[in-house]
Amino acid sequence: MRIIGRPRALVAVVAGALLLAGCGSGPSQVGAAAVVGDRTVSIDQVQALIDKAVREQPYAQKLAAEHKLELLGRTAVTQLVAHELLLQAAEKQGITPNYGQIDAQLAKDPLNGPVPADASNEAQAVSQVVTRSRDHREGLTDTYLAQALAEKLLPNLSVTFDFTTIGSMPDPNTGSALQGDDAKKAALELARQFAADPAAAAKRIGSDVQYEAQLRQQAKQAGRNVDSIPPLSGLGDTVPATQAGALASTPVFGSPAGTVVAVPYPSQDLAGTWFVGVVRQRTDDRAIATERTPELDAATKAAIGMRQLQPLFDELGVRVNKRYGVWDVVGMSVVPNLDSTQGVVLSPGGSGRTQQ
Repeated sequence: MRIIGRPRALVAVVAGALLLAGCGSGPSQVGAAAVVGDRTVSIDQVQALIDKAVREQPYAQKLAAEHKLELLGRTAVTQLVAHELLLQAAEKQGITPNYGQIDAQLAKDPLNGPVPADASNEAQAVSQVVTRSRDHREGLTDTYLAQALAEKLLPNLSVTFDFTTIGSMPDPNTGSALQGDDAKKAALELARQFAADPAAAAKRIGSDVQYEAQLRQQAKQAGRNVDSIPPLSGLGDTVPATQAGALASTPVFGSPAGTVVAVPYPSQDLAGTWFVGVVRQRTDDRAIATERTPELDAATKAAIGMRQLQPLFDELGVRVNKRYGVWDVVGMSVVPNLDSTQGVVLSPGGSGRTQQ
């Protein structure tokens, strides 16, 4: 019995030592809401923000009464992860915050004041509650860094991609376009097909390009003006980020070559339409010549800067505690589960590698 017992004891000791060694190889996930490279966002940090929000913000008090404080938790983790990524991205790009500008904003403090309990847009209200519960200087610095990242990286960034859409072009067999959840379901399934078979993707998109050209020609012959309608499909389109507008804030401009993306089309003119694209090439190391660069508003510029955190997220292998949910690479946010994501980003072969 003693001879048998010793190996078992040794196994237990060795296993324990290996476990401890593994824990010591990087930031511990014990007590962590998220791990970002060598930095940790603690559960205590997140809870402190929630507690402060409930004390100070009417909308948070409403959420508490409705037993919906998990919304604050997910948004807090989202913002704190983004904060850590912004700091590391700024350091990597040699960007230093302009604290004179930030302090001038802070003097007026746009983040001051309560978010009313009767705010109508829940997602927006929750985001505002968390932002106003954080250190205001830190929040304004995050916005500055996101915009500065966009300003520095956009001139050198372009993406070549093939794409089609679901929800705008009528099906050639039925004559009607899919809508709502049906359009989303079809877009996600098409993305999986493209990821599994890139050659089939080129064939399908090529067919859609021809079909769209026929539809536009028929519409013109009928006297309708379709020039203002954005393209609904395309093969080998190379688009500089400076010319892409809101599309530059999507995973199309944050993903490596070979990635398949299915996201809501980033245009109010095509609300309800889904963009399904294959990234063929991503260039970010040389200036892209363009005739004219459209002026971007501050919100779009910040969103584009946030999108440029996507490669760093993958590089650092960010991990989110499952008690809060999973990371949605499309929305760059924590969501309850994979069914709640705003779309899909698939590596060749069909795996959702970038969804944590």
